[in-house]
Amino acid sequence: MDDRSTVSPPDPAETDDPETPHEDAGPGQPDLSALPIAGITRRRVGFLVSALVSAWIVIVFARQVGDASSAGVKVEALQSSNAELAGRVAALQREAALIQRQEWIVQQARGHGLGDSGEIPFALATAPALPPDAPGSAAVRLGGRTERVTPLEAWLSLIIGPSR
Repeated sequence: MDDRSTVSPPDPAETDDPETPHEDAGPGQPDLSALPIAGITRRRVGFLVSALVSAWIVIVFARQVGDASSAGVKVEALQSSNAELAGRVAALQREAALIQRQEWIVQQARGHGLGDSGEIPFALATAPALPPDAPGSAAVRLGGRTERVTPLEAWLSLIIGPSR
């Protein structure tokens, strides 16, 4: 068996001499094992935590400002909507007051052939019958097919006559 494999080097922690350099330190180099780790110290962790808390406060504040401005925009939209609705309500109240007046009721009754007892209803007996595609007729109101005439064709048919 080999004698080199059984002999182990002395452990630096077991030596009583603090001046004895470790194996990692070369000749003439100081021992760095007593120094703290250079990357993370309590002070740096404190700065990092305070920076994160500060950033969180700024983000929350910015979010609150954004919510407040959007709420202001929503309030303005609701105020304009309320003003529009108030105008519509006023117009509908005026219309309701108008159609409840007696003059309006009598005029609408005359349109349906109902009038006062002293009135004589009449109709034009010599008037020609309306064509089936007349404005307001049932065929047009229900979506019946009619030929579309452009304004130019209608004007030319009045001056020259119908083209068909």
